[in-house]
Amino acid sequence: MIAIDLGSNTLRVLAYDCASQKQIFSYEKVVKTADGLASSGQINEEALARVIAAIKEVKTQVDFSTQSIKAVTTEAIRRASNAQRVLKEIQKETNVCFDIISGEEEARLTLLAVKNRLTKLHYASDTFVLVDIGGGSTELIFHYKDKTISRSFPVGIVTIAQSYETLENIEEALSREMLDMQMFCAELYATKQKPDSFVATAGTPTTVAAMKLGFNYETYDAAKINGTSLQKEELDFYLKKLLSMPFEEREIAVGTGRSDLIAAGILIYKQLYTMLEFESCVVIDDGLREGVALEMCLENSNKL
Repeated sequence: MIAIDLGSNTLRVLAYDCASQKQIFSYEKVVKTADGLASSGQINEEALARVIAAIKEVKTQVDFSTQSIKAVTTEAIRRASNAQRVLKEIQKETNVCFDIISGEEEARLTLLAVKNRLTKLHYASDTFVLVDIGGGSTELIFHYKDKTISRSFPVGIVTIAQSYETLENIEEALSREMLDMQMFCAELYATKQKPDSFVATAGTPTTVAAMKLGFNYETYDAAKINGTSLQKEELDFYLKKLLSMPFEEREIAVGTGRSDLIAAGILIYKQLYTMLEFESCVVIDDGLREGVALEMCLENSNKL
């Protein structure tokens, strides 16, 4: 089966075998779905063309015709005033039909994938807070023994980077932009205990973890990234390292057109450490795409 996640910045595709519980094929492409969204409120034609081209490219690498396909899309399309026209055009050009899922559903599926990976890593933690820092939104998911509490916030690396343009402006604006997150966390900490650990997924944490392990965008290895520990103090080090690189070297390190977004993401990530009162975080590569695949497997097994 094939799971597709069209995010605010990246298209991620996964072919997954339910019987062996193994990935057969994976694909990731920066398409900048949310490019210009902060100012226009719409998905622009260039972004739409990039999404369509990426789907057509991946269809040359894996056979869609023999597979069950589940395609979901998130905050950029949720927010765009021209969402329905965009999705109709994508379906017309690629024959892939996307469902717009809510922030709550996005959080649930991401948690499913992360819990599955933590189990495989034999990671022992009864309670944890999971953050998913996306291009257009950030999900905070508090997983306790008896309950999971999550909320999606419209703060993402693409929309923040394009709204405030410079790192100085972003840094100045974050406490205001993340105030609702701060209040949500404070309210939870007042009524429930602080979770045992802090877990993060999506492009910013995984890119910083890759830099720590000596990988670049081309040599990135998800299996090595999973379970990597990042200290809060390391974020400043890797942000400075990224910004000190010549532009061409930066593009090789974190991927073409991603360096400004990753820099903005690191500032958001660092603020989350402070907000959640943690000095250390475990990074997991698995996210929404993997959650969609696992859910499809569960649904298929229930039909048998």
